[in-house]
Amino acid sequence: MTDKNNSLHIISSLLSLIFLCGCVTIYNPATGKQELILIDTQQEVSLGKTLSRQIEAEKPLSKDKDKITRLKKIGTKIAGASDRTDIEYHFRLIDDEELNAFALPGGFIYVNSGLMNIASDDELACVLAHEVGHIAARHSVKKLQTALGYQIIISLAFKNASAIDTKRALNIIYSVTSLGYSRADERLSDKLSVRYAQRAGFKPQAMISFLKKLKKEQERQGVSYHLAFLSSHPAIDERIKNTEEEIKKLRNDPAIH
Repeated sequence: MTDKNNSLHIISSLLSLIFLCGCVTIYNPATGKQELILIDTQQEVSLGKTLSRQIEAEKPLSKDKDKITRLKKIGTKIAGASDRTDIEYHFRLIDDEELNAFALPGGFIYVNSGLMNIASDDELACVLAHEVGHIAARHSVKKLQTALGYQIIISLAFKNASAIDTKRALNIIYSVTSLGYSRADERLSDKLSVRYAQRAGFKPQAMISFLKKLKKEQERQGVSYHLAFLSSHPAIDERIKNTEEEIKKLRNDPAIH
């Protein structure tokens, strides 16, 4: 047997072991698809906690009690209206004027004070719903599974979660957080933000007004001005158009709420 055939045989055997151990596809209501999720919730939350400590060692958290209360109140409503309520969500405010927000796996969501300062409650709800959407769709988890590949198959086949290279896993997630998700992932999170905001009692149209604020800020600052919140997203005009279409769908078909 050649080395290539031997490798394929090993992978095939390991995959068989995984499924014999009970790993099956699950339906993800956020994506509307059956998905093979190999990293369980406990591992996801553990990775998120570790990365959150790293983030908070690098970035100062705000001590503004009123803003923190506002953030948590709105965030809790959005989380409760999402397609994923099996985890505890943590909403934290970073003392930074840059217009940005991001999510870590396991329910950790960070918002910069600069973004909160320009957002109404409904707009903030839509931003948080977008980030919750990434977690509900398990975007970072799926990126991590793809990147770890063969290693995670081995660890699961032999029920040895510690075999996963935690440092490498954290670097992968940190990269996703810093550089952004794929545009397809961002489009889905925009769609979910409209749905979650609506379910939680907020105005989904606020996502459009918020995007227009970002567009105005870009125009004011000039072409070279970089907004981290938009770094990996489709163009603002495209996002506005897609959001308008999604809102129309909600109005015409209440069943998809």
